[in-house]
Amino acid sequence: MARIELKMPKLGESVIEATILKWTKNVGDSIKKEETVLEIATDKVDSEVPSPEAGRLAQVLFKEGEVIAIGTIIAVIETDAAAALDAPAMASASAPSAPVAEEDAIAVPYVPVATGGAVSSNGESGRFYSPLVLNIARTEGISMVELEQIGGNGKEGRVTKKDILDYVADRSSASAVVPVSQAVAPAASAEAPVVRPAAPAVTGGFIQEKIFNHANYEVVEMDRMRKMIAESMVYSTHISPHVTSFVEADVTNIVLWREKMKKDFEKKYGEKLTFTPIFVQAIAQALRMHPRVNSSVQGTNILVKKDVNVGIAVALPNDNLIVPVIKNADRLNLVGLSSAVNDFAVRARINKLKPDELDGGTYTVSNVGSFGNVAGTPIIMQPQVAIMAVGAIRKMPAVIETPTGDVIAIRHRMFLSHSYDHRVIDGALGGRFVRTVADILESWDLEAAL
Repeated sequence: MARIELKMPKLGESVIEATILKWTKNVGDSIKKEETVLEIATDKVDSEVPSPEAGRLAQVLFKEGEVIAIGTIIAVIETDAAAALDAPAMASASAPSAPVAEEDAIAVPYVPVATGGAVSSNGESGRFYSPLVLNIARTEGISMVELEQIGGNGKEGRVTKKDILDYVADRSSASAVVPVSQAVAPAASAEAPVVRPAAPAVTGGFIQEKIFNHANYEVVEMDRMRKMIAESMVYSTHISPHVTSFVEADVTNIVLWREKMKKDFEKKYGEKLTFTPIFVQAIAQALRMHPRVNSSVQGTNILVKKDVNVGIAVALPNDNLIVPVIKNADRLNLVGLSSAVNDFAVRARINKLKPDELDGGTYTVSNVGSFGNVAGTPIIMQPQVAIMAVGAIRKMPAVIETPTGDVIAIRHRMFLSHSYDHRVIDGALGGRFVRTVADILESWDLEAAL
């Protein structure tokens, strides 16, 4: 009688947890191989979890709506079809076995912090701490002595992610209340001292603002995806010191060439020719020329990626964002890039992207020009170290140098804004990279064939 543990699957390089949306099978139900057992969601995609083997659902370890770490055991499947399962008995069985340890489920980058003291994987009491908990401790400046005092609700009394985040929230709230004796020092003169208000507490990536009794406002709760995006963005700005360089590019040749070729392109290849694949092509070429930009950070090591996988930020109908990834973008021609961009754009808006299509990105491009924006300062998609925003293409007067002198002409121009992680990329490299992308775009051949 074989029993198979069904684990929360990995759904992306930067995804560490997922929410159970719905169990499509109940305890005792028969399951075919590859048949859906439950539906889950992350900040990137909704997905279905299939059964690895045929059998029956013997045990469900978590409820709908719970957020579970990647790699955690979420159900048990009995593969012996002949075994009689008592569904009510299973449903009321003893408490489910504990999830797999966080250290086996989550890979978290090390974040060195100067304050708070050293933190090792085991305290003086012998209690084990997972990499996730240790990483949060380092980030928040919590010493091992302080960590040992936190009550743990995990297996064998271990401190879980929720335990330490709750502790951080409580500590932040407590520090926001400053006793009068500390807030106002004795004044040396008759002039009253200036007392600055404490900063709002931060919990799980969200600032806890004081709510005032204004009569005219509406409370709108963030949906699941918006909460996860918010946490990811706060995490990125906390981890990566962002710098942004801007370049204005003359893309007149591209505009004229596309206008001339777009009907023939669609007729020949069945794909609409937009500007985005042209931008992706230029960025992929520049990444080959500046490989340090195509990297990530692991502790004090820089991992320079050999594959060029470009993520495309796509706006969803509900105004959330999702980032499918074009794998090996530097090996695709304009036809292949157009096909990938158009396909991702369509399937992203109807929630039909696959988990592996959101994984493995090494660089990201966001076309803010599609919203009529001139430029933007995008936030890096962790664990990448850079991202580019391409602005709207506008007709602008420009000075053109000719053999007979300078003239003013109407040109098609756009801004490229390159945000990068200053731990890895300094201004020289960051500036050269975005200038290289602009040079590639400006050198477009008006006579290029399809």
